[in-house]
Amino acid sequence: MFTTTGSTGLYKAPLSKALLLIPSALSFLLAVVFPQYQDFFLYSLHNIRQDLQIWRLICGRLICLDLKDTFCSSLLIYNFRIFERRYGSRKFASFLFGAWILSALFDTLLAEALRCFSDLKVDVLPSGLLGPVFALFVPFYCSIPRVQVPQVFGPVPITNKSLVYIVGLQLLTSSSVMWINAVSGLVSGTLYCCNIFKMQHIIFVPRWIARCSSRVLEPLFKTPEPSHESMVGRGATVDIQRQQRMDLLDQQMLLSQFTQMRRNRQPRGGLINWNRFFPSLRHRRPANHPQQAGEEVSEEQADSRLGRHLP
Repeated sequence: MFTTTGSTGLYKAPLSKALLLIPSALSFLLAVVFPQYQDFFLYSLHNIRQDLQIWRLICGRLICLDLKDTFCSSLLIYNFRIFERRYGSRKFASFLFGAWILSALFDTLLAEALRCFSDLKVDVLPSGLLGPVFALFVPFYCSIPRVQVPQVFGPVPITNKSLVYIVGLQLLTSSSVMWINAVSGLVSGTLYCCNIFKMQHIIFVPRWIARCSSRVLEPLFKTPEPSHESMVGRGATVDIQRQQRMDLLDQQMLLSQFTQMRRNRQPRGGLINWNRFFPSLRHRRPANHPQQAGEEVSEEQADSRLGRHLP
């Protein structure tokens, strides 16, 4: 269903595994077992603004209270695990942390702008790690190659990234104010990826915290190396084979783009394009074919022809 940019499972993605298990389990417990405690995790901008309950900026932006949002965000996090493998757990955690902080700022700014300019009061926003999830669409769009897959729905183009966007659209339409989380997440992801205002040097996970987390949490969420992966390439290790698989996808992306460019440049001068069936007849000419009238003859060709006729 998702992009085949890496091995299946959560190998070398302990942070993604933790983000899948812990928030999902807590969301299920709050929805089924302890619904009376959901108010503590409500992302209420009204309480933050009026009652100065700043702690809701933390609790309200960690756990999804809607199980549909939990399911969609879990699917997206599982797909975006490729970035933890590419960047490393510390850089991936820094991106999530930076997007989480910046999206909280933009959530408040967008809600205040709506209240001031359109008299639309947004008091409660959807809870959960929605800002960082939407922010991950920025590197997904920019760095994951787009590979055309066989067309299933006729003229509708389907790529290896289409279903990921469909899940993101489903998450976007799950609430009438989810677009605020989406816009703030995309803006924060763009700012952090492009390192605008040197955000990557200001907001990051310190090395000592990453080292301590690696020693304490990584043994709990470590996934063994997959042994049932299909062999791609001739690499001696799974990591080398995985890199060869990514290189192969990049080549497929370039070939698909080249094929699309050739289709766009192909002339369409009738109902039947005979050049598709006889592409070589246009440029075929015998070696002794006389030159057509009106064609210019270079000096070298004239001298060679004159030399053949002189004794």
